[in-house]
Amino acid sequence: MKRIYFDNAATTPLDPLVLEAMLPYLKENFGNPSAIHAFGRKTRAAVEQARRSVAALLNCAPGEVIFTSGGTEADNMVLNCAVRDLGVKHIITSRIEHHAIEYTAEAIGRRGEAKVHWVRLGSDGKPDLAHLEELLVSTKGEGTIVSLMHANNEIGTRLDLAVVGDLCHAYGALFHSDTVQTMGHYRFDLRTLPVDFLSCAAHKFHGPKGVGFLYMRNSATLKPMILGGSQERNMRAGTENVYGIVGLAKAMELAYEDLEGHQRHVQGLKDRMKKKLVEEIPGVGFNGDTSDDALYTVLNVRFPDDGKGEMLIYNLDIEGIACSGGSACSSGSNTGSHVLGALYPERPGANIRFSFSRFSTASEVDQVVDAVKRILMPVAEKA
Repeated sequence: MKRIYFDNAATTPLDPLVLEAMLPYLKENFGNPSAIHAFGRKTRAAVEQARRSVAALLNCAPGEVIFTSGGTEADNMVLNCAVRDLGVKHIITSRIEHHAIEYTAEAIGRRGEAKVHWVRLGSDGKPDLAHLEELLVSTKGEGTIVSLMHANNEIGTRLDLAVVGDLCHAYGALFHSDTVQTMGHYRFDLRTLPVDFLSCAAHKFHGPKGVGFLYMRNSATLKPMILGGSQERNMRAGTENVYGIVGLAKAMELAYEDLEGHQRHVQGLKDRMKKKLVEEIPGVGFNGDTSDDALYTVLNVRFPDDGKGEMLIYNLDIEGIACSGGSACSSGSNTGSHVLGALYPERPGANIRFSFSRFSTASEVDQVVDAVKRILMPVAEKA
């Protein structure tokens, strides 16, 4: 049985060309980048070349890119260090952020280090900009950071970074955005985009797991959260994940080689699935922003509340189809999706997240829709 993988928002398969770029640093180029001998110099050069490559793709300075273990570390670093180092007394965020932001903000609030404010959200998951401005006005001059993700990992609703960034800066607030779902899928010009911090994880765009970066505008310098050696320009202690960093840079390079082509292909798959589900499954609906402005890799589907949908994700797995009921970071939890709970607390029905990559195909979309129909409408199938 050929398995179909439609859980790319959780993680993506490693691009073979990325693996090829990583292999020398898993084998012969094994030196510690902090060593001064030839083995160390070779891996140090690879790390710095990767940093320059990422910076060039984002139009920022290499010194503004700090490699981390992934998006969660970058998110934690931003909030904790901004409070500690930048005089931040107020955090403005939302109840549908990744737990790396939501839980960190809550922990800071419980410790009394800063006050946390939760911006109101529309039914599509977009922040109420009028309420955001009210919060910014009320905290002006007291040290504020706003953290709102670029695109939600469960429902795909996307934020206008320029509009929110300008609003934050108009009131003297710092602006951080978790771009884990959008880095490698949209272009970023960090010379002009009004953001102070961005978080990234390589495994969301066909790079390796366990590596990411924090973009940190030079005017908002933080001190390290992890102490020890002087790695990452004294910003993050610990021997660098050299092969991971090399893989991240290669994955970004490949992502941006034909970004517009990837966007057209994947958006076409998402549109095809939406159309076929509506045609084949009575009562089907969609969560989040349903416009073309939403994240093109994610489709969150609401199935009818008829009792058949509760086991749908497990039945699809039996059929060889991988998808998700929500964020992969919450798998194994019995609490359900905090995103859907925050936006639609009274809405019944089973919800499935299908997420696509440039390696997904139209044939796979058709097979998945056929499988969903067989599972949910067995009588109609026999008739």
